[in-house]
Amino acid sequence: MADKHIPNHLFKALIEREQKGMLRKLTSNYPTIDFCSNDYLGFSKIGLLSKKLETSSLKQETIYGSTGSRLISGNSVFVEEAEKQIALFHHAESALIFNSGYDANLGLLSSIPQKEDLILFDELVHASIHDGMRLGLAKNFKFKHNDVEALKDLVQRHQKDFKNIYIVVESVYSMDGDTAPLLEITEFIKPFENIFLIVDEAHAIGVFGNQGRGLCNALGIEKKCFARVYTYGKAMGCHGSAIVGSEVLRKYLINFSRSFIYTTALPNHSISAILNAYQLLIETDQKDILQNNISYFYSKTSGIKNMIKSQSAIHSLVVDSNEKADLLEKKLGTKNMYAKAIKSPTVKEGAERLRFCVHAYNTKEEIDLLIEQLHN
Repeated sequence: MADKHIPNHLFKALIEREQKGMLRKLTSNYPTIDFCSNDYLGFSKIGLLSKKLETSSLKQETIYGSTGSRLISGNSVFVEEAEKQIALFHHAESALIFNSGYDANLGLLSSIPQKEDLILFDELVHASIHDGMRLGLAKNFKFKHNDVEALKDLVQRHQKDFKNIYIVVESVYSMDGDTAPLLEITEFIKPFENIFLIVDEAHAIGVFGNQGRGLCNALGIEKKCFARVYTYGKAMGCHGSAIVGSEVLRKYLINFSRSFIYTTALPNHSISAILNAYQLLIETDQKDILQNNISYFYSKTSGIKNMIKSQSAIHSLVVDSNEKADLLEKKLGTKNMYAKAIKSPTVKEGAERLRFCVHAYNTKEEIDLLIEQLHN
């Protein structure tokens, strides 16, 4: 019976989602062999970051809460110096730290494009990008995943109707694990003074580029991007994010990005964790170990039907229904292996999959055991 203090549509929505096999639930009982987490380099799981923080000169013990937003009482010399170091590492003029990748995309896409502008986005970009566009003023159109010709067609059709065009892609896509055709896109937009490229590098930092600087670095296009978003909850093993770009971009976001302005800032110990994670990128060989594991995983899965080809840490086996995805996750769980069923509506119906994340700490024996189960 419905509770009179709870709107009926809440019950109806939950019942409908459960009947379709789409109901999301939290769990905390994870199998031991990890092919699920975003901790690609193992900075978090194998304790590299916590050990680094214990002895670091960048350790901050003064306060655990920042006490306010950056514009009130939550700013410090320490965080501003951190942003300078982040900008230097990513070969940018400036950087601005946000509390999460979601906050960064929300703040960027809701504040930069204006009413007279257009956003063209890859159909598989993250939910945070969609939410940012919904909150913004600009019109937006999607283009077929990684289809540069479709993007060109949209530009040619609409360029004269809008003041500026923003193209939004992810360098590595979180569900398929494939990479954006960044070289083709940057070459195409070169003649246009009013087209600006925004790249979300969430799943590329720590995995690609010199010392893990990302795919834009690996391809030599850092200076060709209007804005790049780097998040720290994946390969970096901590929390937070940064938008890097020009000093004008930084000043604009400080003044107009609501997800930056109206939230309590990250505390100094979180900033310290970010800086120490960057030092680990420079000092350790975790990226090389990860790349070796990715190559091994790719070679072992190349003959498996419906496995999406990927050179990143993310690999997906499409199984085309929520029920099949759930079943495979449970079967692997009985072998003490954890890979996550990604179900609709997170992905579109018919594209449900089991997603595998490869890590620096996965052994070849663990990968072999997984492949054996997939063949079975």
